[in-house]
Amino acid sequence: MYQVNIHEAKTNLSKLIKKVIEGEEVIIAKGNKPVAKLIQLDYPKPERKLGTAAGLIEIADDFESSIDDFKEYMS
Repeated sequence: MYQVNIHEAKTNLSKLIKKVIEGEEVIIAKGNKPVAKLIQLDYPKPERKLGTAAGLIEIADDFESSIDDFKEYMS
């Protein structure tokens, strides 16, 4: 745990946030009395759901056709 006064917190906010990201808790004090705590927020990752696009994609009947079938379009 790391404790700083309000003035130091305002002056070094970026450095304090870096400490928090590295896993440290930062206490902000006013007159040597703790008044706030900086901690890293943990947002849960959304759960992935397989198959949500099922039925939305259609593959053409000629998908596996030879490229020779499209020569007329290539000139």
